[in-house]
Amino acid sequence: MYGALGGPRLLLRRLREVMVEPVSPQARLDKIVVHIAANMVAEVCSVYVLRADGRLELCATEGLNREAVHLTTMRSGEGLVGLIADTAEPLALADAQRHPSFLYRPETGEEIYSSFLGVPILRGGNTLGVLVVQNKARRTYSEEEIEALQTTAMLLAEMIASGELQSLVLPGNDIALRRSLALKGTPIADGVGLGYVVLHEPRIIIKQLVAEDAKREMERLDKAIAAMRDSIDVLIESGNMGPGEHHEVLETFRMFAHDRGWLRRLREAVTTGLTAEAAVERVQNDTRAKLQRRTEPFMRERLHDLDDLANRLLHQLTGQSFVAAHEDLHENSIIVARTMGPAALLEYDRAKIRGLVLENGGAASHVAIVARALGIPAVGDVANIIDFVEPNDALIVDGATGDVHVRPPPDVERAYAEKARLRARRQEQYHKLRDVPAVTKDGVAIDLHMNAGLLVDLEHVAETGAISVGLFRTELQFMLAPRFPKMSEQETLYRAALDSVGGKPITFRTLDIGSDKILPYMTQVEEENPALGWRAIRIGLDRPGLLRSQLRGLLRAGGGREMRIMFPMIATLEEYEAAKALVERELELLKLHHRQAPSDLKLGIMVEVPSMLWQLDEICRSVDFLSVGSNDLIQYLFAIDRDNKRVATRFDVLSAPVLRALKLIADKARAADKPLTLCGEIGGRPLEAMVLLALGFRGLSMSAASIGPVKAMVLATHIGEAKDFVENLLENVTGGHSLRDKLRAFAEANDIPV
Repeated sequence: MYGALGGPRLLLRRLREVMVEPVSPQARLDKIVVHIAANMVAEVCSVYVLRADGRLELCATEGLNREAVHLTTMRSGEGLVGLIADTAEPLALADAQRHPSFLYRPETGEEIYSSFLGVPILRGGNTLGVLVVQNKARRTYSEEEIEALQTTAMLLAEMIASGELQSLVLPGNDIALRRSLALKGTPIADGVGLGYVVLHEPRIIIKQLVAEDAKREMERLDKAIAAMRDSIDVLIESGNMGPGEHHEVLETFRMFAHDRGWLRRLREAVTTGLTAEAAVERVQNDTRAKLQRRTEPFMRERLHDLDDLANRLLHQLTGQSFVAAHEDLHENSIIVARTMGPAALLEYDRAKIRGLVLENGGAASHVAIVARALGIPAVGDVANIIDFVEPNDALIVDGATGDVHVRPPPDVERAYAEKARLRARRQEQYHKLRDVPAVTKDGVAIDLHMNAGLLVDLEHVAETGAISVGLFRTELQFMLAPRFPKMSEQETLYRAALDSVGGKPITFRTLDIGSDKILPYMTQVEEENPALGWRAIRIGLDRPGLLRSQLRGLLRAGGGREMRIMFPMIATLEEYEAAKALVERELELLKLHHRQAPSDLKLGIMVEVPSMLWQLDEICRSVDFLSVGSNDLIQYLFAIDRDNKRVATRFDVLSAPVLRALKLIADKARAADKPLTLCGEIGGRPLEAMVLLALGFRGLSMSAASIGPVKAMVLATHIGEAKDFVENLLENVTGGHSLRDKLRAFAEANDIPV
């Protein structure tokens, strides 16, 4: 029941006027509660703000004892106000004192009030405070009144989010929105970054909450919904999304975009006096608050779908860009995103980026590869990070441990600043090793190569002292391009790569696409298990025109100099021979057209399919070199998906089955006198690299950042002693248990830095 002062629209307009008055925050808040109480014919209106310590502080009241302001506090979950903060649900009671959660606070003088209506003050689904009205008489609050109070709470959320109320809470406290958070994710690119938040997809700032014309706002909403539905239909019907999850997500969007309940809630929000944009934010706030408190993984996943749906609708309504304006970056920017493709990261000014945090994205994602290439500390799989940060918040990223600190306290910031300085000093020490030969304590020379995939990577070859590029991932050029690169464009890239490394060899891996490496302009085949499906050399041999185009570009670029070409995902000797035949055919064409061929052409394979373990004798007789792709080999040995969190850590790479398989490869290559390297992730980890040396590997290829730590390990290792220890360990162990602790103990006992 609204009084003579009018309904919610008039209230919102009056509150808007109060929001821009040149008064102190306390005076503004005091005026707000007076207007709300009068409009809702309530004797009491109170605002409680959630502090960083988890307590709710009474910050303004009309009707209760004003001396209780800033003195009355309660824990989240304590009393009726604490219950609302905890559940993020409105609570309407005709006889509040009979409710089991009622808590009597004598200093407030609220014992004379019977009826109680409270709603959470929400932003991004997170509770920032509680707004309460009370009446002496017992009364039942209508749905319209509850809706009106929830809408009013949006204005208070805006006021709290602006930081204006920080000065009101008790000295020594922060409001909850400014509290420090320590979050945990998956390390994806090493390094420590200190900087300030830049949202990759900027939040849409809704400047006008109150509608001038309700009918027009309803028309705008309906038009935006129709446009959003059409865009989703186009995406689904285009057939270019690829298999599996992408399709399911968009089908979920389509389902929700036609959901009558969702549309009804949006329209109801508009009828309360909100603009179409504010209605979308209001409904999504309520939805987020409910789903964030659900424990079922499925419901949490749906939350992301609903967020994306609401964002699409807001972009339709406002016409705002999906992506941050890159020219607005400050000098110490940390990019925060739900997810990101590799091309998007490359569009940022590298000199200003200090870190990357992703809500979705692991160490094997393509953007992770680019982040490592650019030397940007990065952490992925940080749940709900988008909801916990505001633009320009202080942020610390630890790419080694996966720790992310939001609005860190001074002691944490000092500790990480010191860690960054120590890391810089350590990097200086590694840099001093650049020209020191990688030779073990017992005189065994080790070849340290560098992995790359972009021209920007190749700048690090000279910096690190790598003897060559042991793996150049050619597919990154294809993944970043808007269309399939022409042969001439490929030739230009490969020639530029060769020119940039000062005569050092580069081992080019032919296209390793398929599985999770999707080319946006290629129609993908639906597969139940793409990691075991049509990918890499299988695509190349089935589509020989594609592979021949790449081989032609490589051979032309390598004219008159050394060229090394490696084929991925070889499962049988016959596949290698078919690929080799395509190379020979292209060499004949070069000769026919009087073009210069490479002066020294070497062909090799990646050993990453377990079937190769039983064809090593034959394959060693046919290839010029071998390289172990340990990432895929290990996941196939254990039948695990390395991107599946439920099983990815189930087995340790430093266990007997893996080490015996790797030793078999090293033994066979040595017996055949064929060069052997390992270019998977384990080659760049000092402890694992030490074990690889003990197993017989004499060439390792890794990221640029890993070369210094691995070289330091090499210089401190006596291979003879490590070999004896590892072989004895393998002879006496049973099963597949991890040997990591014993191997680490050996390294520590021998002063080997791992």
